[in-house]
Amino acid sequence: MAVFSFNKTAPKVVFPKSKPHHTPSTVVVPFTARDGENLALYEWPLDDWANEMGRIRRPPRAVVLMVHGLGEHAGRYAPVARRLLEWGFEVRAYDQRGHGRSGGARGVLPDDTALLEDLAEMVDDMRLHCRRLRPAGSASQPEPQPLPLILLGHSLGGLVVSRFVALNMRPVDGLVMSSPALDPGLNALQKLLLAVMPRLAPNLCVSNGLDPYALSHDDLVVQKYLADRRVHNKISSRLGEFIAVGGPATVAAAARWSTPTLLMYAGADRLVNPAGSRAFAEAAASSSAVAPGTVTSKCFEGFYHEIFNEVDAAQVFDTLKDWLDARF
Repeated sequence: MAVFSFNKTAPKVVFPKSKPHHTPSTVVVPFTARDGENLALYEWPLDDWANEMGRIRRPPRAVVLMVHGLGEHAGRYAPVARRLLEWGFEVRAYDQRGHGRSGGARGVLPDDTALLEDLAEMVDDMRLHCRRLRPAGSASQPEPQPLPLILLGHSLGGLVVSRFVALNMRPVDGLVMSSPALDPGLNALQKLLLAVMPRLAPNLCVSNGLDPYALSHDDLVVQKYLADRRVHNKISSRLGEFIAVGGPATVAAAARWSTPTLLMYAGADRLVNPAGSRAFAEAAASSSAVAPGTVTSKCFEGFYHEIFNEVDAAQVFDTLKDWLDARF
């Protein structure tokens, strides 16, 4: 989930033990990208969830497309999907190329815009899926309203979804960023290498420098991550450049932001620099071009990088639910 290791000493915070929850059934289907690469698409149908839980089937309030972080995979987001299903949302996610069940060399990009173009194809497919899910029209409104589409991205995924919105690649109705990689906290040597290596050896891979013990205060989360065969620690110079350039570019675009956005980040994050999220929030709040309430930001002090996997994640989910309830 991390991008680069941002070494910052944080005070130790003691949280209560986390509790297990029912995990929804996951459907994984192949998705062929424009270049023929196979991407793994994860689906958590709301109807299936209702049947599993013995609940009344209702039309979804909106659909949420989740984008995971560096080195991990979408399967780790089943707990987030469970909450969204409970709240009445249809949920999808996918393994980014070079990750999880998807094809491609681990941590490698074929070109600078590959992750953004993959997301565009997923959004297009999701829009088609939404047409099949939307409730039927009525006598007064024969044409049914399209379901809102919300993007939710964590870490690298948070950067991908925010760049996607900043570049206006497709219209979306809402954006949620979780510990986005808006400032990877590069040192001088890393900056020098990223200024040179993408031109000389764009596919050269090194370790991403992630410290698994900085993911969460919950030791079970850390141990599962370490044992997960679909997790890797690779990052290519081209992917590193995408992160290093894309983060500041997204912060620069915050002063012109128009998409309803919830930005949540960890105050004790040692894997990406939380200063990037603070800068984005401050730029949006201080700009006369950004309507009040467009960007809602929340820093969870003392939390590590994976805020949805922290042992006190209830307040994160409460923040997300309140924001969704107010808009969808």
